[in-house]
Amino acid sequence: MRFLLALSRKIDLANDKIGSLLSWALLAAVLICAGNAIVRYSFNHSSNGWMELQWYLYSAVFLLAAPYTLRRNEHVRIDVIAGKFSKRTQVWLDLFGFVFFLMPMAGLILYLGIPYAINAYTRQEMSSNAGGLIEWPAKILIPLGFALLVLQGVSEIIKRIGYLRGEVEASAFDKQVKTPQEEIDAIKLANRDKLRNTATGEPS
Repeated sequence: MRFLLALSRKIDLANDKIGSLLSWALLAAVLICAGNAIVRYSFNHSSNGWMELQWYLYSAVFLLAAPYTLRRNEHVRIDVIAGKFSKRTQVWLDLFGFVFFLMPMAGLILYLGIPYAINAYTRQEMSSNAGGLIEWPAKILIPLGFALLVLQGVSEIIKRIGYLRGEVEASAFDKQVKTPQEEIDAIKLANRDKLRNTATGEPS
């Protein structure tokens, strides 16, 4: 189990780094989108190449950030139901979902996506739009993204089993972000402190 937990930590670390890098891809996509809109409406000019680059970046964020989302336990789930059960029962539900839903789905798409991407690369597929980009880099994102998702699924299964064996704390896979209510409470507290400091003349 020690080896598996070490493997889980390495997978988590890899997807954390990829998730952090993708924030720059999202920023680039937003800037390109804004630039395209400004040029189109200001100079009545547009470029299919830049538009497709924007789509490629969004695709990269969507596909490659899915494992990072799973790593942070931010994927869509039925908290309103699962939250009523004990933590141990919730972990069993997670395991069931990972083993019987996530892994078969991700594995199947990975299996089908590999020859799809290889074929696109072999044929050096190009966009049918005038001035468009090569397509195979975008298509390679499909098996790459789902390979990372499978690895993260393995990591999550290892952590859940470790928790059930008493070798892993729940903090290893619980959400690392505040709930909406906690964020609202924090904003209210900050505003209250700012008003109090303003009234007393203290720096905020």
